[in-house]
Amino acid sequence: MRSVILEGRGNFIEWRDAARRLLSHGIEPNDVVWSDAAGGCDMLGLSIPDAGEAANGSLAVTATERFIDLAETVICNSSPARFGLLYRILSRMQSDKSLLNVASDEDVAAALKLEKSVRRDSHKMKAFVRFKEVIHQEVRARRQFVAWFEPDHFIVERVAPFFQRRFTDMDWIIATPRGSMMWDGQNLVTSREPAEKSIASDTTDDLWRTYYASIFNPARLKLKAMRAEMPKKYWKNLPEAVLIPELVGNAERSVMEMRQRQPTMPPLFHDRLQEATTLRISGDHETPVPGSLEELGSEARRCTRCPLHCNATQTVFGEGPVDARVMFVGEQPGDQEDLAGRPFVGPAGKVFDNALAEVGIDRRNVYVTNAVKHFKYVPRGKRRIHQKPNAGEIEACKWWLRQEIDLVKPQLVVALGATALASLTGRQGRLTDVRGVLMPLDGTRSLLATVHPSYLLRLPDLDHQQLEIKRFHADLRLVAEAQGA
Repeated sequence: MRSVILEGRGNFIEWRDAARRLLSHGIEPNDVVWSDAAGGCDMLGLSIPDAGEAANGSLAVTATERFIDLAETVICNSSPARFGLLYRILSRMQSDKSLLNVASDEDVAAALKLEKSVRRDSHKMKAFVRFKEVIHQEVRARRQFVAWFEPDHFIVERVAPFFQRRFTDMDWIIATPRGSMMWDGQNLVTSREPAEKSIASDTTDDLWRTYYASIFNPARLKLKAMRAEMPKKYWKNLPEAVLIPELVGNAERSVMEMRQRQPTMPPLFHDRLQEATTLRISGDHETPVPGSLEELGSEARRCTRCPLHCNATQTVFGEGPVDARVMFVGEQPGDQEDLAGRPFVGPAGKVFDNALAEVGIDRRNVYVTNAVKHFKYVPRGKRRIHQKPNAGEIEACKWWLRQEIDLVKPQLVVALGATALASLTGRQGRLTDVRGVLMPLDGTRSLLATVHPSYLLRLPDLDHQQLEIKRFHADLRLVAEAQGA
């Protein structure tokens, strides 16, 4: 019987060398007792065969790439059985190279289970490490952080490169009972020596608690799933975990409060406006000229071509001179446009007006409309949140847009955003591919695509926003040049 003692802290090389020497001498798995200790590796007095011995007595040992990948992971497991299990599989693979393909094999199944446990432990470490800043009296070029984690397995060396890539811009130490890792901006150092916990709280703990409380959804609380994803053993090292008992205990009451704040339909003035619009239409005494833009707009007020008319206040038809040389086509009316019955009068409309003025275009000389004539939204309390129209709704409204184009006969049509571009051309590609380029449309007029003004409002970075506004103005200058041609 052979007895092999390994350090056993996730070092694949020490196990590989011992297994190779044992197997090359034909030692059966049942004749080996594996164990781990802090004292390193006892190689049983088996000297490394020299060239003569290798030729006369040693057996060749081979392993597949799949086995090496499996062994490198399994060796990180803390199970005492991992060494013997891997040696047994390697021994059997000398005569059966496809052994790992047999998932029902007892040894293979056991190894895959250990592998899965290591991978899960690695995932949990990446998810649940919480750094705390080390404050120094003197000013340092780089901020320094420490973290404490208690893994189930010897995964420090395995996950260290991830943390180095993820947090390369700061100095840090992650200490665990199974080893530590350190990054100083240039060198990644790992240690297999157990560390002791000595990490105080800091101001980021409150940030974690604020973040967790804000994303906690009591309506979707599933305790079993939550404990599976965030096992209770990790809670003691997570600053936000102190909130869990209270959040769970108040979940039912919080759900009831959420129900009371459920989205409501628009306020009463919405219904009054819709009623007034209906009365105005039915009360019109002047008959529009057949085939005119006014007649088309009157017909559009009664549009039921798609379900959007059910919740919208009114149809928002285009406006502008019937002989306008330029037509701007947006996506759909917004909240303020829906209430006013006019296109581009809300926040995006103000951006649009300012841009026109900047490049010298008088809005009164251009025709402005939308690809979709009704406001699509979802109610959120007293607010109505814009929703992008789908392909069916765009297709249903395309008939109105084509009639507008045929009646106005613009020389240039400007698509404001991807929805307008899709309605005008059927193109579903990226707007950036054709932005700012004059293209033929219907063989009789030109098309220019640019962004929708609402896109500029949504940009959070002010520098980027100013850059995009300048690009938008540059696109509109092409329109001004075409208008003046």
